[in-house]
Amino acid sequence: MATSSVSKGCFVFKPNFKKRKISVPIEEYFNEGKNESEDSKLRFETYQVIWQQMKSETEKMQEELNKNLFDSLIKFLQKSHSGFQKNSRDWGCQIKLREIPTAALILGVNVTDHEFTFRSLTEAIQHNVTPYVVKLQARDCPDIKHFLQKLFSQLMDCHVDVESKEEEKDIQKKTHCSMDSLSSWYMNVTQKTDQGKPRKKRTSSQWQSPPVVLILKDMESFTTKVLQDFIIISSQHLHEFPLLLIFGIATSPVIIHRLLPHAVSSLLCIEIFQSLSCKEHLTTVIDKLLLTTQFPFNLSEKVLQILTSIFLYYDFSIQNFIKGLQLSLLEHFYSQPLSVLCCNLPEAKRRIHFLSDNQCENIRRLPSFRRYVEKQATEKQVALLTNERFLKEETQSLLESLHVYHTNYFLVLRCLHQFTSSLPKYPLGRQIRELYCTCLEKNIWDSEEYASALQLLRMLAKDELMTILQKCFSILNSSSEKQLGSTAKRIEELLAQLQSLDEVKEEEDASGSQSKGLQKTDLYHLQKSLLEMKELRRTGKKQTKFEVLREKVVNFIDSLVREYLLPPETQPLYEVVYFTAAHTLHEHLNAAPRLALHTALNNPYYYLKNEALKSEEGCIPNVAPDICIAYKLHLECSRLINLVDWSEAFATVVTAAEKMDANSITSEERNDIIHARFIRAVSELELLGFVKPTKRKTDHVARLTWGGC
Repeated sequence: MATSSVSKGCFVFKPNFKKRKISVPIEEYFNEGKNESEDSKLRFETYQVIWQQMKSETEKMQEELNKNLFDSLIKFLQKSHSGFQKNSRDWGCQIKLREIPTAALILGVNVTDHEFTFRSLTEAIQHNVTPYVVKLQARDCPDIKHFLQKLFSQLMDCHVDVESKEEEKDIQKKTHCSMDSLSSWYMNVTQKTDQGKPRKKRTSSQWQSPPVVLILKDMESFTTKVLQDFIIISSQHLHEFPLLLIFGIATSPVIIHRLLPHAVSSLLCIEIFQSLSCKEHLTTVIDKLLLTTQFPFNLSEKVLQILTSIFLYYDFSIQNFIKGLQLSLLEHFYSQPLSVLCCNLPEAKRRIHFLSDNQCENIRRLPSFRRYVEKQATEKQVALLTNERFLKEETQSLLESLHVYHTNYFLVLRCLHQFTSSLPKYPLGRQIRELYCTCLEKNIWDSEEYASALQLLRMLAKDELMTILQKCFSILNSSSEKQLGSTAKRIEELLAQLQSLDEVKEEEDASGSQSKGLQKTDLYHLQKSLLEMKELRRTGKKQTKFEVLREKVVNFIDSLVREYLLPPETQPLYEVVYFTAAHTLHEHLNAAPRLALHTALNNPYYYLKNEALKSEEGCIPNVAPDICIAYKLHLECSRLINLVDWSEAFATVVTAAEKMDANSITSEERNDIIHARFIRAVSELELLGFVKPTKRKTDHVARLTWGGC
C-alpha cells in the first residue's frame, strides 16, 4: 500500500511592496485629465513658490499675534515657580505653596486652530521656562491610571539625557505609576542634572529644579473625577514635584467651577489669559494675504464670500480658511492655462516672450480681453488678433496696468475704510473685508449704503475729520510705490486748511469778545440775532467755512472712490490673477453627503460609469448592485415597510437578471442566496440610516427618509 507523506501544500509569498513603488512626477498629477499639458510643470512650480510665500507670511503673522499672549503666560509661569524656590516661613506663603499655579487659557471655539497654538506655546515654554512640558487630551485619559501613565511617559520623552532614556522606560514598565514614583523620578533627574556635566546654555535651565508644565488641551472634555483626583493628589506632592497647570478652554472660565467643586478649585491659583478674537484674526489674515500687492493671486467676490461664510457660520477656524485659500490657489493654477503669468511683474513680463501660439489664442479668448479689443481702433484690433508680437507687447502693458490698478485699489480701499468704519450703524460694514467684498461685487457708489455713508460723513466733527485725514495721509505715505503722490499732497493741503481754520476761529473769537464787551445786550438785540440765526439755518443760504471745507473733503473722497475702486471685471486680463470658480470651490468645501448618497443609490451609473446600469427614470435596472435595488424599492413604500413584500419584490427584480443553470443549482439554494443578499442589502440600508426596526410590527421596518433623499 503506497503512502505519501505530503498530499497538499500551501505556501504564502508576501509581495515586496518596495519593488512595486513607481515614482510619478507630481506635475503629471497636477495636469491629469486636462487636454492641454502646456506649461503644466511651470504652473505647478509657480503655485509652490506663491504658496510657500503665503505660508511663511501666515506663520510669521500668527507668531506676532500670539506674542503678547505667550509673553504674559511665560511671565506668569516664571513668577509662579520663583515663589516655590524661596523657602519662606511666612504663613501666607505656606498656604500659597499648597496651591497649584494654573493658567486658564481661553482660546475660543475654533478647536482646529488650538493645535498650532499649543505647539507654538510648548516651544516657547521649553525655550524660556522648563524642558518638562506635557500635553494631554481627554481621549487618552479615561481614568487616573491612564492619566498618570501618559504623564510619566511624556515626561521621560522630555528628558534631555538620551543615554538613560531606555533605562527609564524599563523602570516605568516595572514600577507602578503614581505621584510618589513621579516625585522620586523627578528628584533623581534633577540631581543627575546638577551633578553631571554642564549642559548647553538655555534659558529654561535657569533653575536647579525646573518645574513641570502640564497642558490640558481640552479641559471641558475631561471627566470630573479624573481632574479632581489628580489635583488633590498633586497638591499634596507639590513641595517635591513642582507642577504648573495650563487649562485649554474653548468656552468660558466658568467651566472650571462647573467641573470642580470649591474644595478642589481652592487648591488652584488661577489666572485667566485671553487669546485674540477669531474675527480679528481673520481680518489680519485677509489684510496680510489678500489686500496687498505682495502676492499676485486674488479672489473674486463670490469665492471670498464662500470662505468667509464657512468661517463665520461653521467653525471659526483660521486654519480651515487658509486651507480654503490654498485650495483656491491650487484650483486656479490647475484650471487656468494663463495662470503661468500669475507671478511678480518682472517675471511675468519675461514669460510673455516665451508664450506659444496656443497661449496667445487663450489670451484672445478671455472675455475681458475681448471687451478691451472691441473698444480699440480698427487697425489696433487687427494687429491684436493677427500679430503675435504686438499682442505680447500689449499684454505686457496690460499686466503693468493691472499691477498699478491693484496698488491704487488697496490704498484707496484702506482710506475709505478709515472714513466708514466709525460711522453709526456701519452702512458699509465694520470690517474691511465687508467693504472689500462690496467693492469686488459692483460699483460701490451705486449702492444706497454708500449714499447714506456720504450723508453721515457730511456731519462729521472737525476733530474726527482731521484724525481720519491724518490716518489716510499715513496710509498713502506708507506705500513704497508712490502711485498716489498727488493724492497725498491734496490730503496734506486739506489738513493744513483745517488747521488754519482753527487759528482764524481763535482770532475771530478774541475780536468778537472785545466788541461784545462794548455793546449793550438788551432783549431786543438778542431776539433779533436769534431770529437771524434761525432763518439762516432754515434757508441754508450760507455755510460756515468748516462746512464748506468738509464738503470739499467728502467730494474729494468720492472722486477717489469713483476713479480707483472699479470692480476687477473692468480690467483687461483680470482672469490671469483672479480665481472665479466659486461653484467648484463650493463643491469641494461644502460637501453634501446626503445628496451624493441618494445619487449613488438611485443612479449607480453616475459613479460607476457602467453602460449596463443605464436606465430610464423610474425603472430599476436588474443588474444594479443589491443595495441600489433595495433602495429604489424602498422609495416606493410608505412609512412602514413589510419585509416579506420587500423581499419578494427584490427577488423578482434580481431573478430577471439571473440566468442560472437548473442542473448546477437547485431552486431552494438559489432562493437562499437571494434571501441572504436581501438581508445584507437591508442591513446596509439600516447602517446608512434609511430604515430602522420598529416595535409596532415584528415583520416591518420603519422608513426614515422622505422626499427622494
